[in-house]
Amino acid sequence: MKAIYEKHKYSAAVRAGDLLFVSGQVGSREDGSPEPEFEVQVQRAFDHLAATLADAGAGFEDIVDVTTFHTDPENQFATVLKVKDRIFAAQPYPNWTAVGVNWLAGFDFEIKVVARIPE
Repeated sequence: MKAIYEKHKYSAAVRAGDLLFVSGQVGSREDGSPEPEFEVQVQRAFDHLAATLADAGAGFEDIVDVTTFHTDPENQFATVLKVKDRIFAAQPYPNWTAVGVNWLAGFDFEIKVVARIPE
């Protein structure tokens, strides 16, 4: 993911008090290019999200707000839910907003979150 941040000049996450605002995470390969297989792309986006959260001392259980972006929601959502359900397997679930878009810089899925950083 570092290649994408350097190319587009933005931060993976910004801390504000006890909150962590995580930029949209995509399913990129190590060189920053999109993973072509959709389910793997979604899994990679969640993997990048996990690493970004861990860097701040947080985890999936600390997420309070999720926004996902989908280039073809009707055809992609079942796959996204399959991956999501492995990660958010138990309550309490974070709140979630899914948005259909027509462009994600070559990607088909993106996830951004707000998490509470544990003390």
